[in-house]
Amino acid sequence: MASTRTTKRPKPRKKDAVLDERIVKAISHPIRHRVLVLLNDRVASPNEIANEIGESLGRVSYHVRQLAEVGAIELVRTEPRRGAVEHFYRATARAWFSDADWAQLPKSTRRGIFGEYLDRIGADVVAAANSNGFDHLEAHVSYTLLELDSQGMSEVAELLTETLEKSLQIQADSAARRLESEEESLATELAVLHFERPRTKSS
Repeated sequence: MASTRTTKRPKPRKKDAVLDERIVKAISHPIRHRVLVLLNDRVASPNEIANEIGESLGRVSYHVRQLAEVGAIELVRTEPRRGAVEHFYRATARAWFSDADWAQLPKSTRRGIFGEYLDRIGADVVAAANSNGFDHLEAHVSYTLLELDSQGMSEVAELLTETLEKSLQIQADSAARRLESEEESLATELAVLHFERPRTKSS
């Protein structure tokens, strides 16, 4: 079930407010944001993350410590590796910003963060298209051209935030039902894009 949107910043819940300022400062760095995005998907160690994102282990380890210090990630287990101990982390915060926090980030940072999401979405779409990712009868792909004023832009942003929140609730409900039915899960991806399109000469 995929429509065309990347979510950058659902409004934070009250329980996240205490850590919000420190987390925002931490994940505004491109590498820390990439680390948190990855750890939102799965548990991983700095060594695994370094190999996946193409950065040095020392650099990634530094940024992992920064995220751990602000409570954005947490240690879940350790494993012995060649005379050393490998640490595995998971995310405790989502890699997104409130509207106010997002507006304060430099444009270059915002573009970098969007670029990471778009690269990930593009790779996933190509992989799905080359296999059976769009074969399910309820898979969804669409695009709609809109003409909006500033209020309309805000209303669409709010609608998409509500859509994400509802989707996460549906996921939680699905997990609860699977405990009863032992039904296998469908690994899906929801990606919706809403952006200013280039004007053509005729528009």
